[in-house]
Amino acid sequence: MDGEHGSRGAQRDDAPRGCAIFGNEARQGACGPCIWGPGHGGRGVWVKLLVIGGTRFAGRAFVEQAVRHGHDVTVFHRSVSEPEDFPSVEHLHGDRDGQLGLLRGRSWDAVLDTCAYVPRVVREASAVLQDSVGHYTFVSTLSVHPDDTPAGSTEQAPTHQPPFPRTETVTADTYGPLKVACELEAKGAFGNRCLIIRPGYIVGPHDPTDRFTFYLRRAAGGGEMAAPGPPDAPLQVIDVRDLAAFMLSRIEAADSGVFGVAGPGERIVMRDVLETARDAAAADTTFTWVSEGFLEAAGEEAQEWFPMWEPLFPGAHTYDAAKAVAAGLRCRPLAQTVADTLAWDQDRGQPDLHTGLSKEKERELLATWHSQR
Repeated sequence: MDGEHGSRGAQRDDAPRGCAIFGNEARQGACGPCIWGPGHGGRGVWVKLLVIGGTRFAGRAFVEQAVRHGHDVTVFHRSVSEPEDFPSVEHLHGDRDGQLGLLRGRSWDAVLDTCAYVPRVVREASAVLQDSVGHYTFVSTLSVHPDDTPAGSTEQAPTHQPPFPRTETVTADTYGPLKVACELEAKGAFGNRCLIIRPGYIVGPHDPTDRFTFYLRRAAGGGEMAAPGPPDAPLQVIDVRDLAAFMLSRIEAADSGVFGVAGPGERIVMRDVLETARDAAAADTTFTWVSEGFLEAAGEEAQEWFPMWEPLFPGAHTYDAAKAVAAGLRCRPLAQTVADTLAWDQDRGQPDLHTGLSKEKERELLATWHSQR
């Protein structure tokens, strides 16, 4: 889809009868202008997009692709300045928690909400935007499913159920249930104008979590690396650019419902990630696979050492994203994601990481491991 641009069409009065969002009940003035690009089978392709929180990672990738597709993009965020190398778009500065009134009196064809974690802020956004946007996409998470979700689960798998946490403190325990509550608020407000996207682990350039970057940087760094066993443990990650392309295509198609999004297209295991990063850097790294039992003895600290390592939950990296694939999800090869992420990490000067095993702790861990062999 890169490089394909629709042409600006007539105003809503001239659009084909039966709006893709509202059907024959379309409300005059509810949406901005639509474009009806070739090959879309009569589906509305939005040109006025509002992105809430779109300057860091998933939102940034979405904005970049939306601009390339010729859409008019407004980004509402609380940063006092725009990031470098960011596309030329309209910026509205404000905190969604208490300053959404800045959006009143404006209208957009579609909104992408990337940063809602508690139901109250979704409810507040809905109150402001319900009658001024045509379509609402909420970025949720696969964590809406309990940790013990079986391998191969789909969108039909059970989610966390009420009562939901009566807190706005987001922790590992409350994150998933609060996102379910957010989904319910969004669906209740926007009905069939609501699209729910549930990504798994998102990776790639500009990743603020450093989870994936930790493994790549270390594997590319040479020497003996402590790696979390087993080496054939499955790993599912979605490149942020592939996620962004999928979200944009579904918004352009005025889609609704729920999509779980996981990748890459081919099945990968932890060994694949580490070896790909080592080979990309032409490093001499060797991998010492520390056993699951050894790491479990370290307790929760091991989860901080090795992010995304989830041996106790067989469903964590085995999600079935067939519905998204059938709707157009395309994932680039793992090697491209690895190479691009390593290049981005180099360009930013390889700052201290927010997560992952430190060099000192790695030496200590390897010494303990070898002493017990």
